[in-house]
Amino acid sequence: MIVGVLTVDLALYDARTLKDKRRVILSVKDRLRNRFNVAVSEVAFGDSPKRCRLGIATVCNGSRGVHSQFDQVVDVIRQSAGLTLLEYERETF
Repeated sequence: MIVGVLTVDLALYDARTLKDKRRVILSVKDRLRNRFNVAVSEVAFGDSPKRCRLGIATVCNGSRGVHSQFDQVVDVIRQSAGLTLLEYERETF
């Protein structure tokens, strides 16, 4: 069993308030949970309406499955409206 952790840093240039940010981030989190069955949480920049860091975790039988799933997650995030992917980092255990 392999545990994978993906950390993504996002910029929300159009968000003016924390309410705007929550609306966009909640939509992305729900989409990822429903489509990929992963755990998603905002782990940093909670007070900033322009930045967000999401932690995403999954468990698979092999590291190839983890990396494949995270590739798809990153693609969905890149295509999401209202945010820009700044950087991401993967870890497997």
